[in-house]
Amino acid sequence: MVARTMLLPILVKALILGVVEGLTEFLPISSTGHLILAGSLLGYNDTTAKVFEVVIQVGAILAIMWEYRAKLIRVLWRLKSDAKARQFVSNLLIAFFPAALCGLLFSKLIVQHLFKPIPVAMAFILGAFVILWAEKRTTAARVLDVDSMTWRDSLKVGLAQVLALVPGTSRSGATIIGGMLFGLSRRTATEFSFFLAIPTLIAAAGYDLLKYHSLIHSTDLGPFTVGLVAAFVSAFLCVRWLLRFISHNNFNLFAWYRIAFGAIILLTAYFGWVDWSAG
Repeated sequence: MVARTMLLPILVKALILGVVEGLTEFLPISSTGHLILAGSLLGYNDTTAKVFEVVIQVGAILAIMWEYRAKLIRVLWRLKSDAKARQFVSNLLIAFFPAALCGLLFSKLIVQHLFKPIPVAMAFILGAFVILWAEKRTTAARVLDVDSMTWRDSLKVGLAQVLALVPGTSRSGATIIGGMLFGLSRRTATEFSFFLAIPTLIAAAGYDLLKYHSLIHSTDLGPFTVGLVAAFVSAFLCVRWLLRFISHNNFNLFAWYRIAFGAIILLTAYFGWVDWSAG
């Protein structure tokens, strides 16, 4: 199975991985985990693939920025004169800082030991049980929109985001479920997670591009472009769907998906149906 997928044209692989990134980046199911698994199956997990993952993340970021362009433009336009705009930006920076610091300190250890399919599958399942527990535990929300968040609310969400450094945990899952546990409404937690993705993913992408820029060649332009566009379109559609979905549903569906997905990885590895060792 793995041998056949390695023969797929590079543009097809780019398209598949771009769609995977876009569909999973903002759902509580871990885009990093899905990309590790998909890259392992497709045989696209070399050093060039690391740069490619950065590029398609940029596509997902652009989708969020486009969806919320009116809000972002308004905040930037009023930054000097409006206290609410300054508070919004301050809250994002406060929430961004914990994961940024921990990422700089521990990223090498995490990549070395946890960026592999089996640890990812285990994180999928563990994260699912956290979601199920949180959905039973959540009480009436006290924060009903992102502009009503205090710096303390933002710091708590930022600390929750640190958990997402473990691949398979899900940045969106950690921040959304963490936000709900800390008193944010479901929509507020989801939208703040979207906004927090902008500085978080831009910083991560910038760092990785500086680190791996020497690996980028002119021949990569085609697959990188295909992956970025695929990630943008799929992320844009996914964000709009998710906002409608949470209006009438909880996150239990994603928890059960995580359990099923993680179990499939563990079972295929145990019985030798898929060779995940290349991951």
